[in-house]
Amino acid sequence: MRLKLEIFPTRSDFVETVYNVLLDAITDGSLAPGERITQEEIAEQLHVSRSPVLQALSLLKKDGLIEDAPGRGVQVAPLDPEGVGHLYEVRGALDALAARLAAQARVTIDPTLIEQGRLISQSGDLKRIIDADIAFHYAIYAASGNALIAENANRYWVHLRRVMGAVHRWSNQRSAIWDEHQAIAEAIGQGDAGHAVFLTEQHITRAKTNLVNQLKDKLARG
Repeated sequence: MRLKLEIFPTRSDFVETVYNVLLDAITDGSLAPGERITQEEIAEQLHVSRSPVLQALSLLKKDGLIEDAPGRGVQVAPLDPEGVGHLYEVRGALDALAARLAAQARVTIDPTLIEQGRLISQSGDLKRIIDADIAFHYAIYAASGNALIAENANRYWVHLRRVMGAVHRWSNQRSAIWDEHQAIAEAIGQGDAGHAVFLTEQHITRAKTNLVNQLKDKLARG
């Protein structure tokens, strides 16, 4: 395991930074499900003391992204097909509601989000690809005018980011994802709430089905 890291200044107060680095590594697959994580190795790579690493690992464990490993230590938690399915059900409900409200308000979703997303999707930079995807959906949350939608989505942010990473990592049709985004944005801008909801639910269901099937297949193959 080798993380993509920059050397930090010598300090012991880097809990948030270590947390975000590890979260990105779990999201992009640099730290794979089931992979053991050692405080010493992380601390050495990041040039920090073990204290912020320990605290960051505790936060990741609380979030359900890492778990106790057999014997001792911790490991990256597996992606569970059933849990992923439940997560997408919640996300689908929130996204559909946001799309409906945004369409009723006939809000124009910034087209540069889609233009940039298409370009970034070809870059191979998974972190930027995920960030662009999230930015599009959060633009719809904002367009809905209901702050509680984004607030509730934030509760599942770390897990959504991880499953979105898996979707993009295993997908060979990233451009199709942005075709779907554009269609949703157009329906919202035209004020067609019914179609915006239909396209959003279709978008989420397709992503959920593809990911859950791939996870089941990987589990079956061991």
